[in-house]
Amino acid sequence: MLRYLALSLLLTLCACTRSNKLIIATDATYPPFEFVDAKGQISGVDIEVGREIGKALGREVEFRNINFDGLITALRTGSVDLVLSSMTATPERRQSIDFSEPYVKTGLAILVAKDSTVQSAADLKTPGRKIVVRLGTTGETWVRENLKDAKIIALDADVSCVMEVVNSSVDAWIYDQLSIMNHHAKHPEKTRALLAPLREEVWAVGLKKGNEELKTKVNEVLVRMRSDGSFTQLAERFMAKEKAMMNAQGLPFVFELK
Repeated sequence: MLRYLALSLLLTLCACTRSNKLIIATDATYPPFEFVDAKGQISGVDIEVGREIGKALGREVEFRNINFDGLITALRTGSVDLVLSSMTATPERRQSIDFSEPYVKTGLAILVAKDSTVQSAADLKTPGRKIVVRLGTTGETWVRENLKDAKIIALDADVSCVMEVVNSSVDAWIYDQLSIMNHHAKHPEKTRALLAPLREEVWAVGLKKGNEELKTKVNEVLVRMRSDGSFTQLAERFMAKEKAMMNAQGLPFVFELK
């Protein structure tokens, strides 16, 4: 009987431990914010932010690697507690989930082939243009709203999108500035980056609607990280190259929200 009681107590304790985890969803294909490192661990700026939130709550953090277009569903169904995945806080997304205060400001930009005649978004309005977009992103939304005469190719991975440009199979890829800069840097002989923002965007932490207590705590952590230099340290650790590129082009860095 004592053995069964002990087993029952152990199972109860394990269940409590699991239920107390803070489960955070991310699509770990977007360095330097979320990626799988050489040791097979999920790493990046957003991962460190998630860990800080977990510390503030006194909860162990578990990260789940989920494809970007499945993140909101995971949150709404209660499979995860938070989404930390370079997610833009859009009006459309706010209809189904809540967001924290913003922690990054960025914008949509354009990647084109090196020899392309495209110089701006206006050039993409010519009927028949081929535009590649990452499925489920604000780049896809912007293209569908603003380039109605374009042929849209929606793919589910960054590498697939950039290769469409590298191979001159499309006229442009619309995505965020950081990604466009990084992918251009990997293919400088084949691409050009048009960084003037098509529109400004902010990223925030996604939460299930109505969880005001958790949202308050998340916002407290973000405020503290801005004030104590944590975001500056993360930039130095993960984003030195990107910061230098933005400074060189006279663009405000992503953690400069004002």
